[in-house]
Amino acid sequence: MSDFAKLFEQMVEQSHQMARAFNPALESFQVHVFDKLMPTMPKDFMDMMWGNTFNPDGLDAKTRLLVVLAGLTVLGAQADAQFKITVRHALEAGATQKEIAEVIYQMAMLGGIPAMSRALELAQSVFDEMETGEEDGA
Repeated sequence: MSDFAKLFEQMVEQSHQMARAFNPALESFQVHVFDKLMPTMPKDFMDMMWGNTFNPDGLDAKTRLLVVLAGLTVLGAQADAQFKITVRHALEAGATQKEIAEVIYQMAMLGGIPAMSRALELAQSVFDEMETGEEDGA
């Protein structure tokens, strides 16, 4: 194990010890459910917040969110909660499931097949939740 890996392992263990000291329940806290904590914003609010107020002729919320999904995909879709929140927001802003999948497929050329596959899995999980009504109601 490299010195950096050892240092990183020590930092992670220290953070676990600190979490246990603050609140023992934090030790089993699941980060992967963060996407359930943030409600989906209405399209008009997203348009206002993301550009139309400051740049009326700029990209609309749907396009901005598709661009964000592209970037998150190229990075390997490592942040599950953020990716799923962005998919939900893109759908609310008017993107279709097919458009979201197309953006993800296009990123295979830049981020690779594993990144694309992971992003598609995350997007599909959001689509499935919406179909079964499992989403948080936001």
